[in-house]
Amino acid sequence: MSRRQELADVAIATLAREGMRGLTHRAVDRAAGLPEGSTSYYFRTRDALLEAVVRRLAEVTAGDLGAVPTSAPGGLDGLARAIAAVLERWVTEEADRHLARYELALEANRRPRIRELLSDTGARLRDRVVDLLAAAGVPVEPERAADLVAYLDGLVFDRLAGARTARGRADDFADRVRPLLAAMAAGGPKPASTARAGNRAPSARPGRQRRAGGA
Repeated sequence: MSRRQELADVAIATLAREGMRGLTHRAVDRAAGLPEGSTSYYFRTRDALLEAVVRRLAEVTAGDLGAVPTSAPGGLDGLARAIAAVLERWVTEEADRHLARYELALEANRRPRIRELLSDTGARLRDRVVDLLAAAGVPVEPERAADLVAYLDGLVFDRLAGARTARGRADDFADRVRPLLAAMAAGGPKPASTARAGNRAPSARPGRQRRAGGA
């Protein structure tokens, strides 16, 4: 792991613990046990530090989804369990990453560059979900995959910052993901946004629409 990655990881933990106002170069130096000025040597401005955090979050999250096999044994049930295992890690040992991501999602409303980076990251992750669903025998439109990602993100948010205090176990997540996958496989109703599209001429790929806070 490079020093830049190490500092980005410390910045993620600092952001999760202290919030957006608490994320400073000095705070990251202190948390990393480094001399003052170390973080600013690698990331000259606060915007550069925030961009490094977003890119690091994208890197590790993509790695999580990339580890889900495209041919999970057991069909949809196997895919549900594989996704549930990722969600369990996200709300336990990797909770800081997602708390930091929620902080960034709010900040993105005031910082166009952060919004752009989060949107691009979300689009790539939704494309990965399309591939996972197709490999499990559930070919779906990108917008349907985006709905699934939004649901999964909602489960994580509910455990970390919502009404539920229990972080959740893999079996619990699997029980919630499995019916949704089954409904998608059965060809359930298309999302309202797709139905409203009507006869509009197609534009950009739906999965590439701008979404600031996508997982």
